[in-house]
Amino acid sequence: MSDKKASNQMWGGRFASGPAAIMEAINASIGFDKKLYQQDIRGSVAHSRMLAEQGIISADDQKKIENGLNSILADIDAGKFEFSAKLEDIHMNVEAHLAELIGPAAGRLHTARSRNDQVAVDFRLWVKEETQRIAAALKELIAAFLDRAEEHAATVMPGFTHLQTAQPVTFGHHCMAYVEMFARDLSRARDAVERMDECPLGAAALAGTGFPIDRHMTAKALGFREPTRNSLDSVSDRDFALEFLSLAAICATHLSRLAEEIVIWSTPQFGFVRLSDSYSTGSSIMPQKKNPDAAELVRAKTGRINGHLIGLLTVMKGLPLAYSKDMQEDKEAVFDAAETLDLMLAAMTGMVRDMTINTAAMKKAAGSGYATATDLADWLVRALGLPFREAHHVTGRAVALAEERKAPLDKLTLEDFRSIHAGITDDVYSVLTVQNSVKSRTSFGGTAPSEVRKQIRHWRKRLSKT
Repeated sequence: MSDKKASNQMWGGRFASGPAAIMEAINASIGFDKKLYQQDIRGSVAHSRMLAEQGIISADDQKKIENGLNSILADIDAGKFEFSAKLEDIHMNVEAHLAELIGPAAGRLHTARSRNDQVAVDFRLWVKEETQRIAAALKELIAAFLDRAEEHAATVMPGFTHLQTAQPVTFGHHCMAYVEMFARDLSRARDAVERMDECPLGAAALAGTGFPIDRHMTAKALGFREPTRNSLDSVSDRDFALEFLSLAAICATHLSRLAEEIVIWSTPQFGFVRLSDSYSTGSSIMPQKKNPDAAELVRAKTGRINGHLIGLLTVMKGLPLAYSKDMQEDKEAVFDAAETLDLMLAAMTGMVRDMTINTAAMKKAAGSGYATATDLADWLVRALGLPFREAHHVTGRAVALAEERKAPLDKLTLEDFRSIHAGITDDVYSVLTVQNSVKSRTSFGGTAPSEVRKQIRHWRKRLSKT
C-alpha cells in the first residue's frame, strides 16, 4: 500500500486529501455566517466612512469601497454571489470579492480593525435586530390573548392545581395569565436590546488601535447607543448571544406550557377547545382522529432551544480573554434558536386566534370536583365568624356528604348543611354556584369578570405606548 493511500485511509474517506481538507472543513464558517452579509457590509460601509472622515483613507478610496460593497450587497440579495469555503467566512468572502471589483483600494478597508471586532459587531447587530423582531411577534401574541380574554371575560371554567379541579375561574382570566407571562418575555427582550446596544467596532483584535478613529461615529451610524468601553471585553463578549438564548428558552418554555394545555383541552375527555384543520392533522389509520400537531411541535421545539442555550454556555465557560476560535460555535445555535422561536410564536399566535372555545364544556367542568368548596369555607368565616381551620373542617364534612349523595354541593339541603353545623343559613346557596364564585373574586388580579376586564384595559393601554 502506498504511503499516500495509507495517509488517506488514516484521515478517513470523507477527507481524501488529508489534513488540509479536514482543516478547511472544521475552520470554515461561511456555510452559516453568510447569514450576516447585510450586517457585515453595513459595518464595513460605516467603518470606511469613518476612516475617510478621520483622514485615514482618501475620499476617493472610500467612494470606491462603498460602491463596491453596495454592488456585492446587490449580488448577494439577487443570489448571484458565489461563496467560497476556502475564504473561511463572510468577512473574507466579501473582502476578496471587493478586491476583484475595485483593486488595491479594497485593502485599505481593513485599516484599524480586525476580524475579531468585525464579527463581534456583525453578530451583535444581527442579534439586536432579531431580538426586536421577537419583541414584535410577542406583541402580536399578547394582542391575540387580549382579544380572547375580552371575548371570554365571563366564561367560567375550572381552575386547576396539580391538574385537579381547584376553584372556578374564567377563561378570560386564564388567557390573561398568559398575557402576564409573555409580557415578561417582551420585557426581557427589550431589556436585552438595551444591554446589547453598544458597538464593539474599533476594538480591533483586542487592544484597540493607534489610528485616530472615531468609534462614536461608527456606533451612531450603525444604530447603537454608544461604543463599548473595553477593547478586551468587546471582542470576547458573547453575553448578548447568551442572553438572547436565555430569553428564547424562557419564552419557549411558556409556549410549551400553553401548547400542553391546548393538547389537553382538545382531547375528547376535556373538549374545551377545537383547532381547525389549519393547525391539526389526521391519522393515517384512524379516521376519527384529529391531532393537535402544531401544539405538539411547539412543545417539542422547546427542547431544541434549551439545548442551544446549554451548548453555548458550555462553549463559553472555559475561555480566557480575549478571542478564541471556539466562539465560532456561537452562531449556528443562535440562528437556529431564532428561526425556531419565530416559527413557534407565529404558530401559537395563529392557534390562539383560531381555536374554537367550547363554553358549555368549560361551564360543566367548572362545577365538577366540588370547585366551590373554598367559597363555602370563606362564607363560614364571613357569615358565622368561624376560624378558617374550623371552616375548612366543616367544608370537608360537607364535601364528604355530597360525595356520599353523589350530588354537587349546591344540591345539598339546608338540613344537610345544618346537620354539619347548626349555624348555616339558606344564604349559603348564594356562594355555591360557579358564576357567583367567580364574581366574588374581586381582589386585585382576581378572576372576577370585572377585574379581568380591568386588567385587559390596563394591558391594552400599556402596549399602545410601546
